[in-house]
Amino acid sequence: MVGIGYTMMTEQAGPRDLVDHVVGAERAGFDFSVISDHSFPWLEAQGHAPYAWSVLGAAAQATTRIPLMTYVTCPTFRYHPAVIAQKAATMQLLSQGRFRLGLGSGENLNEHIVGAGWPGAHVRLDMLEEAVGIIRSLFAGGYVSHHGTHFDVENARLWDLPDDPPPIGIAVSGDRSCEIAGHYGDLLIATEPKKELLTAFGAYGGSGKTGVGQLPVSYDRDRDAAVARAHDQFRWALGGWKVNAELPGPAGFDQASQHTRPEDIAAAIPCGDDVGTFVEAVRPFADAGFAEVALVQIGGDQQEPFLDWSASKLLPALGEL
Repeated sequence: MVGIGYTMMTEQAGPRDLVDHVVGAERAGFDFSVISDHSFPWLEAQGHAPYAWSVLGAAAQATTRIPLMTYVTCPTFRYHPAVIAQKAATMQLLSQGRFRLGLGSGENLNEHIVGAGWPGAHVRLDMLEEAVGIIRSLFAGGYVSHHGTHFDVENARLWDLPDDPPPIGIAVSGDRSCEIAGHYGDLLIATEPKKELLTAFGAYGGSGKTGVGQLPVSYDRDRDAAVARAHDQFRWALGGWKVNAELPGPAGFDQASQHTRPEDIAAAIPCGDDVGTFVEAVRPFADAGFAEVALVQIGGDQQEPFLDWSASKLLPALGEL
């Protein structure tokens, strides 16, 4: 069986709403939850970008069962890896062992705000590898000093460290990121159902470990409304990560996606209320070997209808995958 997750998408809802939504997801029966970690929305139509870690702390107190996870945090520009380690350890304690730390090499959209520049992908991946190593060292306990190519750590220690540190997931899109995930990760994170990513992950040391995917969906009883909403707020997603990692702001994504048509979105994202269409959209992840898939319901004001429908119809159908 594939575990089905719920996404708290910080780009499309404010902090109090996000907490209410994950409480609703727990009640609806979702197996886990994830949260995006942004400083900007992809498009201005989405309209939000609260601080994910504050939302996570509130969610840990407002829920009792559902696992929580960053999907994903970049530990190399806005945040120093030693700070990430402290935040993640604290979240594991607050959630009583329900937290997983998802990490990735980031997007210019979010990381440009600290004015550190935006190097090439190979440098960003080297930075990610060094950062994850620092986080792992701090999770192991004791004092850590590190003077590397990209980061310095001086006499750091996590004073509140859970007995079981949070598992680390690494977002991947190609061979180099799969290598980092295989060496340092407890799970693989990917937004495309590509079996070759899991194969490479396994070859680099991730054999037998979990893969977590993500899928945008647009539920609405009116399919035309679902398509229109997905086009308005999610057309950026069709650009691919080589483009999406580079653009610096919502205006760039608006321009890059200006020729994306509603029918293009409808072909890529399940829209409407036909359960079979949603199940078939999840199936490629299952066929590729992913153990978990987090759904993103498009539209911050459309979460409650989606959660009700998921509880009564979608989740039972997906349980048969």
